[in-house]
Amino acid sequence: MQYDVIVIGGSYSGMAAALQLLRARRQVLVIDAGQRRNRYASHSHGFLSQDGVDPAEIAERAHAQLSRYQTLAWHDGTASRVEGSRDAFGVALADGRCAEGRRVLFATGVSDMLPEIDGLAERCGKSVFHCPYCHGYELDRGRIGVIAAGPSSLHQALLLPEWGEVTLLTNGVLELDGEARRQLGARGVGIEEETVARLEGGADIRLTGGRLLPFAGLFTAPRNRPATPLAESLGCELEETPFGSQIKTDAAKETSVSGAFACGDVARVPHSVSLAVGDGAWAGAQIHRSLVF
Repeated sequence: MQYDVIVIGGSYSGMAAALQLLRARRQVLVIDAGQRRNRYASHSHGFLSQDGVDPAEIAERAHAQLSRYQTLAWHDGTASRVEGSRDAFGVALADGRCAEGRRVLFATGVSDMLPEIDGLAERCGKSVFHCPYCHGYELDRGRIGVIAAGPSSLHQALLLPEWGEVTLLTNGVLELDGEARRQLGARGVGIEEETVARLEGGADIRLTGGRLLPFAGLFTAPRNRPATPLAESLGCELEETPFGSQIKTDAAKETSVSGAFACGDVARVPHSVSLAVGDGAWAGAQIHRSLVF
């Protein structure tokens, strides 16, 4: 059969888009690889009515709600290729099958390009974070370290003092001029210019000179890129943001390829669960409109 819409990515934005389409009684296929970006976090915050809930529970509950709609098809797996054009897209699945759809939605999320520091990657979502609105409050105004990953780390360090005593670790990747130092001083942010050797314990930093700096939590501002090259391979344009690259979309969430849409972290900044859900809901409604008009 030909689906009305094939949604590639079954996390928060993809499911929010699918919900609008299912409620319009459209035939929807969701392809989900099961790799939520926040899968290592134990709690999600800042999402109204879901504050403090395990993000896996939010995703499971959403999946169960979608499953009540008879026009939903769900595939646990990955897409390996997207071809075709408006009203005639073909999505190759990793298991060798091919699905056809009139519209395609990329809700694939992003990959984080983290600083290459021993012990950092395995602490992401546990004691290393990127969004203060999602995780800052739980640090209970303890000491916060910001590990510089690029120019945006200055903005991150300036934003964080509401949540605790902040130290910016330039780590050899961030040059601070006089104005930057003045701004940091005005916000009470400390500066540590010795490079980071590794992370220890929960959120402690061992410097190359041997000193150990204890923190309640750490933040870094990784650059992002689409988690898969599927949209780019189809011909969708990318655009640069202060956080990395994303799929370029118009106000209706349509990409540069007619009939192909994108939403969530892969198509907007900044990133959070609540913003991804809102973006997905809008994308779903706009895709429905494109099927009608």
